[in-house]
Amino acid sequence: MWDDNLPAIERAKVEVGRSLLESLGALRIIWLHWEAKIGFLISIFIIFIAVFAPFIAPKHYAQKDLQHRLEPPSPSFPFGTDELGRCVLSRVIYGSRIALWVGILVVLVEAFIGVPLGLTAGYWEGWLDRVISFFSDSIWALPPLVLALGVVTIIGPGITKVVIAIAIVSWPPFTRVTRAKVLSIKNKEFIIAARAIGESDISIIVRYILPNIFPSILILSTLTLPTAILSTTALSFLGFGAQPPTPDWGAMIAGGIGYLQVAPWIATFPGIFLVLTSMGFNLLGDGLRDLMDPRLKI
Repeated sequence: MWDDNLPAIERAKVEVGRSLLESLGALRIIWLHWEAKIGFLISIFIIFIAVFAPFIAPKHYAQKDLQHRLEPPSPSFPFGTDELGRCVLSRVIYGSRIALWVGILVVLVEAFIGVPLGLTAGYWEGWLDRVISFFSDSIWALPPLVLALGVVTIIGPGITKVVIAIAIVSWPPFTRVTRAKVLSIKNKEFIIAARAIGESDISIIVRYILPNIFPSILILSTLTLPTAILSTTALSFLGFGAQPPTPDWGAMIAGGIGYLQVAPWIATFPGIFLVLTSMGFNLLGDGLRDLMDPRLKI
């Protein structure tokens, strides 16, 4: 029995190694795909200004200068100033930190909820699969932003509460994709061989299944990040997210709405960076999907 099963286990290791190499080697093949290339460059730019915001921003985001309030873009203030004389460029740069931090945190929480449920539903099937699928489909049938708005209305405003509200209503895609991938590989030869030599279900999931579905989870995370950023920005626009003077893009756009006729730059520049960020990660996710897993359907 051992002699028959050893080759299958070796093939399992090859499959796991191949999946990990595909994920780690994505940067080398990204230049072969124009969408991924553009998305990668935009994403790196946004990440760069977020990480080095204190060194790039010309002023602190909360520094007021009432003598220069509502000043149009100029060499001193490249993006102009807002109603309190704060530098819009500095606030946009610092706002990228909040957008990325909140977006990444939302995606991590979604994956933490959705992936284990998808693994459970796909691997064990039966009544567990039916219950989890019904629950995830029921949540997915509702508009996520409306549902998140209802949740955050109950638990109150704030960045942390917005993250919780969006994550607990947006995890079903991770469950569905994980379940589909598990169902597609759970009956392959190397999984059957692992069962035959006595490996536990948990060991099989951790050692063989998770590494093989990791590229799909990575792609889904990249594609989900723009939606998470847009959702948190929308809630901040409505006043449920970051509170003043925190430089959240949604709150900045909301604050600039009343000054569109006299100072349109207050709302325009945060909006441009929001669109740029969403476009960058969407293009990167689409490119990675085509390069690493063209059969992935979300």
